[in-house]
Amino acid sequence: MLQTLTVFFGNMLLVFGALMPILNPPGHAPIFLTMTADYNSQERTILARRVGIYSFILLLISMFIGSYVLEFFGVSLPIVRIGGGLLVATAGWQLMSSGDDSHKSAGMLQVGATRPSNEELRERAFYPLTFPITVGPGSITVAIALGAGFNGPGLQKFSMPLASLTAVAITSYSLYLCYRHAERLLKLLGSTGSIIFLRLSAFILMCIGIQIFWDGFSVLFGELLVHYLKPA
Repeated sequence: MLQTLTVFFGNMLLVFGALMPILNPPGHAPIFLTMTADYNSQERTILARRVGIYSFILLLISMFIGSYVLEFFGVSLPIVRIGGGLLVATAGWQLMSSGDDSHKSAGMLQVGATRPSNEELRERAFYPLTFPITVGPGSITVAIALGAGFNGPGLQKFSMPLASLTAVAITSYSLYLCYRHAERLLKLLGSTGSIIFLRLSAFILMCIGIQIFWDGFSVLFGELLVHYLKPA
């Protein structure tokens, strides 16, 4: 019994420690706040909860069947990084190009304004807030790699899936909490501070997308060089 618990908590800490630095809920909270500036507090709460749920589902799918899906479609991980990096960089650029007054409407319901429906909120929560902003190519790649350990010997074969499920649930709930309370940060910064803060967050998001793209491109370019430079 003690050995089983030891293996379980060891695997749970492994998965949690691998995912948490990449997902980085406190670090992504400002980006979530930037991309939901036009929503009121209640709608932002709904979006935060949906992002937590979708992140949980997406990470589990990546762990359990991600490698099989990529193999079925003939897609490699570097290609996933390139495509996801372009999506993230584009989202960051769009935020940097938006008007400076977009944040002023946050939490305010204007007279006669039409608020988004629940269906629209669900769609927005998945794309782009969950994928590729929160659960991007980096975290998906890590989840697929962790899923490879599900076929381990002995206790590992049964402990790893259950430990992964628990770790992903804790991580997803952390995302919800950080996104849910991100609005408090905006109030502390004030008007000018909010503009600076949101612009910096958008720039960092664009840089992250470029870095993800470069990680995938460098792998493919390296394989191309090896292919053409190797002796005949």
